[in-house]
Order: sequence, then C-alpha cells, then structure tokens
Amino acid sequence: MTTNGHGQTVEITYREAVREALREALRRDERVFLMGEDVGRYGGCFAVSKGLLQEFGPERIIDTPLSESAFTGAGIGAALGGLRPIVEIMTVNFSMLAADQILNTAATYLHMSGGLFNVPLVIRMATGAGKQLAAQHSHSLEGWYAHIPGLKVLTPATLEDARGMLWPALQDPDPVLIFENSSLYNMSGQLAVEAGPVEIDRARVRRPGREITIITYGIGLFKALEAAETLAEDGIEAEVIDLRTLRPLDDETYLISIAKTHRALLVDEGWRSGSISAEVSARIMEQAFYELDAPVERIGAAEVPMPYARHLEQAAMPQAETIVAAARRMVRINV
Repeated sequence: MTTNGHGQTVEITYREAVREALREALRRDERVFLMGEDVGRYGGCFAVSKGLLQEFGPERIIDTPLSESAFTGAGIGAALGGLRPIVEIMTVNFSMLAADQILNTAATYLHMSGGLFNVPLVIRMATGAGKQLAAQHSHSLEGWYAHIPGLKVLTPATLEDARGMLWPALQDPDPVLIFENSSLYNMSGQLAVEAGPVEIDRARVRRPGREITIITYGIGLFKALEAAETLAEDGIEAEVIDLRTLRPLDDETYLISIAKTHRALLVDEGWRSGSISAEVSARIMEQAFYELDAPVERIGAAEVPMPYARHLEQAAMPQAETIVAAARRMVRINV
C-alpha cells in the first residue's frame, strides 16, 4: 500500500477490482447473488469470482448448468421476484444463446407489462479479442446490445470503473449489461483504498488535447492513449474520450470536444458495419457537422471472424499504430 497526495492506494489488477466490486455488493445487500457457469468452485472462467464461494456460500454464489438461456431466464425471474441477481455469461459470443431472454424478455418486460414490472438484473460478460481464443470467444458485440431500448450498456476500462460501476448498475431498476474486455483482466495499477461506486451516465475526457478528438471505450482507451503519446511527439495534441456507457450515449461530452478540435476519430473493436462507431459518427454529423474541418473517420475490427493465429488476430484488431497514422493524416491534410 502506498500514500500519495490523494490518499492511500493499493496495487490491484482489473480482475481484482471487479472481484472487490462483487464482494462489496454481496456484503451490502443480502438480495444480491452471483450465478453463472463455473463462478463457484472453479472461481470463474477468468478467475474473477475466485474465493467468493468460500466467503458467501452456495446460496449466494451459484454454479449453473451450461445453458445461458436457462440461467439468464432464472436471473430475470429472480429479479422480478425482488432479488438483485448478477448473471455472469462466460463470453459475449455465448450471450447469443441467451439473446431471446435478454432482448425479448428482460429489455421489454417493463413495456409489455404496462410499466408494472421492472427487471433489476445485471449481466456481466467478457468481450473482445487479443488472447487467441478464436472466433467463438473473441468478438466485441456490445454495440449490438447498445441497439436495444430497455437496456443500459456499460464498458468499464479503468480500474476505477471496474471497481465502481457494479453497485450503481445494481441500483438501476432496469437491466444493465457490463462488458469487461478479457485482455484487461491482468492490467494492474494503483487504486484508492476508499474507491467505491462511480457515476455511470457520463463519458470522460481521459487526456485533454486541441487538434483531434479520439473517441473510444474499453481496451481501445489504452490504445488511444498510447497513440496520443506518440502523436504528442509530433506536436499533435489529441483529446481522448472514454465513452464508458454505450447506451445511453453521452453526446454532450464528445460534442464539446469536437467543437474545440474540429476533428473526430472513432476507435471501436467491433466490426465497422452497424457498429457503435457508426452510431456516434451519425450523431456527430447530425449535431456538429459545421464544427468539422475533416470527415469523421473510424477504425474498427476487420470484417472477418476473429482469427486464432496471433499475428492475424493482431492484424484484425485496431492498434495504436493505425490510430496514429489516421490522426496524422486527418490533422496534416487540414493545416
């Protein structure tokens, strides 16, 4: 543990930050429980829930059968019954097996019941590529879910958000999906000992700049920050915005930035076609067209099933070098 000008901090990984968020929620509210495949005795596919079974017992940490549709539906029923379930789906690709429960039931129940029944359900899942888990375990589908009214979609990138987004999500009366990029679980850093819940409705400016706005989320944040460091060596000051929440989007934060920089580059690990970056691009064109000195540009995943071979996987994903190249081009052709 160390002490700085902001108080005591502790070295912690993203994985441990999520575990601490789960532990806090389980302690604060007896209605909260965690359910999913291998979350108990095995400690979670990504070791996030390791030790929680021993601490809270099998009625609060529940290993489920290998049926995403069944245990997600059970979570919906528990939420309707007054509990506060946290459903863990191993990877976002497997959430397709629960899509009917998520999209046709959880997201629509309040509407279909004429406003009588909320579904206070939290669903956590790993997303993203970079760990050579091949096409059935590696896609970034959070933009799909951001298309659906009735859902809130969170994408914690920093340790603070990994630690702090869960409790506010549990307080929401409607379904909240939390997407944790699997490549972030081993990321470590300093986190304030007193770190707790954070607001989940606003994007954040993670690095100020004046010549180009880079808008991203999840692991894309760290690639954008790395790119911004390289760009600064060229005298190009990039402003980096972390969307944090994909539904509802915080338009105000990135529009204010674009009014200053007059350029927007979107970085999204999902496929470009029909992506969240396409949605943000459209909103910029609708609301800030006359602020732009260059067309909005987007960097997304290659439109192929995610390869297994590491060199192909890396080539299919946005990288800091591609962000740097796009930003240089956008700034220099307009100076």
